[in-house]
Amino acid sequence: MEDSGARVAAVQQLMAAKSKSGKSFSDIGAETGLTNVYVAQLLRRQAQLKADTAAELRAAIPALTDELVELMMQPPFRSYNPDMVHEPAIYRLNEAIMHFGESIKDIINEDFGDGIMSAIDFYCTVDKVKGADGKDRAVITFDGKYLPHTEQVCNFFRCSIIFSISDNLKVLVCIY
Repeated sequence: MEDSGARVAAVQQLMAAKSKSGKSFSDIGAETGLTNVYVAQLLRRQAQLKADTAAELRAAIPALTDELVELMMQPPFRSYNPDMVHEPAIYRLNEAIMHFGESIKDIINEDFGDGIMSAIDFYCTVDKVKGADGKDRAVITFDGKYLPHTEQVCNFFRCSIIFSISDNLKVLVCIY
């Protein structure tokens, strides 16, 4: 597990390197082929930088040091600060998921069956668009692989035989 103080210091250094580049998360995403949210996840140590992407990220953020890139290539300890839910933008996102979550789940089940949306095989983007009234709107896209729930069947048993030893004792024999 990453030391929280070391993680905070690393995130500060990563965000300072981004700031020095003068680029937005979306700019860096466009240069690297990553989503803007994934770029933010990388810089917040919530995602692991893959070797194939390291060169593009370094080109997009020249202030990244070898040490920071090496750190970013290590599996992160994915977590969050519980105080973060008090931040208004994050609070509203939680509120939206809580408010619409049950209906979203119903539609996923109706369209796909009994299952969930993966947060591992997952893409997320934030886009800025103009609404019908001409005002700025945020569009948040969750693009996750559908994962059906599976029936938990012991497929490694070829057959099972139950022998009654007495009224109170039964023995299950499994042949592999």
